[in-house]
Amino acid sequence: MPDTPHIVSDVMTQTVVAVGRDAPFKEIVRTMEQWKVSALPVLEGEGRVIGVVSEADLLPKEEFRDRPMSLYEERQRLTDVAKAGAVTAKELMSSPAVTVHPDVTLAQAARIMAVKRVKRLPVVDDEGMLQGIVSRADLLKVFLRPDEEIEEEVRRTVIAYLFPAFSHAIHVNVHEGVVTLRGQIRDTSLVSVAARLVRAVEGVVDVEPHLTGESSTQTGPDGTSKPYGTP
Repeated sequence: MPDTPHIVSDVMTQTVVAVGRDAPFKEIVRTMEQWKVSALPVLEGEGRVIGVVSEADLLPKEEFRDRPMSLYEERQRLTDVAKAGAVTAKELMSSPAVTVHPDVTLAQAARIMAVKRVKRLPVVDDEGMLQGIVSRADLLKVFLRPDEEIEEEVRRTVIAYLFPAFSHAIHVNVHEGVVTLRGQIRDTSLVSVAARLVRAVEGVVDVEPHLTGESSTQTGPDGTSKPYGTP
């Protein structure tokens, strides 16, 4: 089977820029500018995450600076109106924060980001204490794996697992993360299984399974026929 999937702790950034709940508006802006980030975890106590303040939370102050609103619009955008008058991280932040634990798989973290429509997630322990932060860019790091490394894992954990007697007859090629399988196998019903397992290997972009059925005999180097799968 494929190796254990990468988890958030494998790729997260451990040095995290954060602000306290009482951090003033301008300090938040300065911190974002200094560290070139678009969102900051908000902490209380010894480092427990209580929210996240992002550029989107700060923009209402500029948006509503001089623009009068109708009563209807004001009612429709009560949250933004409140943030336009906010002056501290506690008033500005989105809470509760959307977080993940360090042992969550990258696939699970990616789903959370997609569903919650966020670009990064604070990583917390069981007590909610900040451990790091994981971004969309971090989740893509698995696609930087060398093709040779991916090929070795596919051979070892998929081909040898599914086709132990015939693995020498299956050719694996990886180019830019795309895995191509070529060869002849006895049970073609395993083709879809092989493709699914290969896709589960971290760093694989796509799979092209060109595996075909084979008769029960094959021709050896000396020209004689013998049972398929025999070296």
